[in-house]
Parts: sequence; structure tokens; C-alpha cells
Amino acid sequence: MTPTAEHELVLERILDATPDKVFKAWTTPELMKQWFAPAPWSIVSADCDLRVGGSAGIVMRSPEGEDFPNPGVYLELVPNRRIVTTDAFLPGWVPTGQPFMVAIIELEDFGDGRTRYTARARHWTAETRAQHEQMGFHEGWGQVADQLNALVKTM
Repeated sequence: MTPTAEHELVLERILDATPDKVFKAWTTPELMKQWFAPAPWSIVSADCDLRVGGSAGIVMRSPEGEDFPNPGVYLELVPNRRIVTTDAFLPGWVPTGQPFMVAIIELEDFGDGRTRYTARARHWTAETRAQHEQMGFHEGWGQVADQLNALVKTM
């Protein structure tokens, strides 16, 4: 197993929209609120300061009404191609104290109105990767990708 494989979880989908629509759904707070959490969870706030080091935080709400803040920053933004965020830092490069992962979203244009969507979660340790997988990474991120696809098809 490669070091990346020991630390990485990957989800791939073919989305029925162009990369610009997918990128917009990933970088517009009001759109993120419509798809970013696996139902019946919801997103109550999303912060998209679209620059390296800018805030990429969300607050998820459980069906029971409990809020779960997920602060982070953008590490890389390539319009319509790539988004990289991490929970390791807050804006101003302030360490969060207990990082969990780096999220890498890659968008590949098929040229026919569809996009290959690859979502990678890279973890600091093999243990946190296993923890994320046991928490339901594939099911949760898969449901969210399906919700994203349903939204971008209507844009």
C-alpha cells in the first residue's frame, strides 16, 4: 500500500453538469446549503472566502438540532478544476490544534456537459483515515455527491 493510500479515501462520480456549475455549487454559500450535508442533516452556514488562506468553514446541523462547526481554509483554488481545503488551519494560518483531513476536489470536463468528480479526503494518519471510513465516508460523501448532482443538473 502506498503512503497516500494508507491516508486517503476517494469517491468518484460522473456528474450531469459542466465543471463551472459544479465549481459554483462548491463555492457559493447559498448553493452549498442545498447539498453539502447528507440528508436529514443540513448546513446552517457556509463561509467561502475564495482565496488561499480564506475561510472555508461550514456548520452542519444534526436532525436533532445540534450544530457541528467545521472551520477550515482554502489551500488551493483553480476555477472549474480544483478545490483544496483543510481543517488544520483557521484564517490567518492559525492552527486548529487537531487537524483531521485535507479535502481535494478535482473536476474533469468531459466536453459533453458532464464532469468527472473526484473527492479525496487525505488524513494525517492511517488511524484517522480508518476512523473516517468507519464513520461512513463512502455512504455520506456518496449521498452528498448525489445531492450535488441533483442540484447542478437544474442550474
